[in-house]
Amino acid sequence: MADQYAQTREDNRPTGTPAIRWEEPPEGPVLVLLDQTRLPAEEVELVCTDASALVEAIRSLAVRGAPLLGIAGAYGVALAAARGFDVDEAATALAGARPTAVNLSVGVRRARSAHQAVLARTGDVRRAASAALAAARQLHQEDARASARMAEHGLALLDELQPGGGHRVLTHCNTGSLVSGGEGTAFAVALAAHRAGRLRRLWVDETRPLFQGARLTAYEAARRDMAYTLLTDNAAGSLFAAGEVDAVLVGADRIAADGSVANKVGSYPLAVLARYHHVPFIVVAPVTTVDLETPDGVAIEVEQRPGYEVTEIIAPQVPVTGAGGGIPVAPLGTQAYNPAFDVTPPELVTAIVTEEGTVSPVTAEGLAELCARSRRTAAG
Repeated sequence: MADQYAQTREDNRPTGTPAIRWEEPPEGPVLVLLDQTRLPAEEVELVCTDASALVEAIRSLAVRGAPLLGIAGAYGVALAAARGFDVDEAATALAGARPTAVNLSVGVRRARSAHQAVLARTGDVRRAASAALAAARQLHQEDARASARMAEHGLALLDELQPGGGHRVLTHCNTGSLVSGGEGTAFAVALAAHRAGRLRRLWVDETRPLFQGARLTAYEAARRDMAYTLLTDNAAGSLFAAGEVDAVLVGADRIAADGSVANKVGSYPLAVLARYHHVPFIVVAPVTTVDLETPDGVAIEVEQRPGYEVTEIIAPQVPVTGAGGGIPVAPLGTQAYNPAFDVTPPELVTAIVTEEGTVSPVTAEGLAELCARSRRTAAG
């Protein structure tokens, strides 16, 4: 059996269950994921014993978020190696599971390269598997450190833009510890402001059609005792018009060489609203999300999701009748347009915050220098 569910609690109180972890029970190594499709109703863990189970978990959004996908991809390669499966085949399947998120392929490539290097040098499959696992664990640790640095840089930018604190921040989708080896990307900045006593309000977009904001960001904000308010995506405009937003903080799934940002669909309209209302639109993402091989936004492949995610609502623990396993909200046979992401052009982005620092204004030259600095830091 490739995977199984194991509920971790009998009630709905949050416990801080890690989003991902590697375990080695007697029957063999496994990758354990917190199933994000079941939140916030219940904390349930998905146990993957092979790469195909992980691919399905990625496609179903049981595990999601750019940085965490990179970590998961690396662990998936390590899992295939440790259990004696075809590593190249597993790596190809994992890298293609979600095409827009560049971190996924970065993580897969790192673990695969570590495996290949040791295998070529020693011919020892066990040592090669250990090398892949070490690479995955290193990436996991690096992301945790990057998260902390992004929070520091992001809060400094918020304080520079609005001295004195009292920040009212609007966010979209989910960018906290559920998508990271640490405390997240954009959410980590808001959390840092909260801890410093400088967060007045976190405005949380529902993030339709799959409600990552309502189900996940609100869940994380509640756990942290943050002052937050949930709103429908199409209510954001009224917040801007009322002067209730000081900054927009979002993550990213891929940043092109020119600074175009692919993020959860609905981010681009927020950027347009922010520009009209003279509100900073800030992207927070690790350097691994910057893809210098993708020249511009037009070249970013945008994942198209199944139509039933729009025509049905998925609600954990609620009886379902729709073809996709949800509650129908549209007539049978309705066609749906469901891109997972949209692309925001660089001229609408006030700043890109990374663990290596902040790029503002957002230019191809600034991003290239940031990536070069990151490479020099890694080499040193």
